[in-house]
Amino acid sequence: MAHAIRAAERYGESEEKMKAVLQYRTSDLFSEGERVALDFAVAAASTPNQVSAEISTKLGEHWDDGEVVEILGVIALFGYLNRWNDSMGTVLEAPAVESGKSLIEPGKWERGKHV
Repeated sequence: MAHAIRAAERYGESEEKMKAVLQYRTSDLFSEGERVALDFAVAAASTPNQVSAEISTKLGEHWDDGEVVEILGVIALFGYLNRWNDSMGTVLEAPAVESGKSLIEPGKWERGKHV
């Protein structure tokens, strides 16, 4: 989560929107296209995969094929990195720790591996 926050910060996402991401389905901060992309991310990151025909259809209403490939590429990359880092016990670097502490609820942060 900390690295995703760092990427969002780098690309100019607002702190308000990052704090609201877990409420994306009901928050006015997210467009319908963003909501379906996040539904897709949750479904694609699930094991077993939960991407349904309905999600695919809705995704196609807001994103072209190239954009869907990019979205899935990010989902897959972060899935790989999370499995690698969790399995290897990789220690987070200081800037990621600070970003994580600033936006991740304390109870959730404390349960994860961190410095």
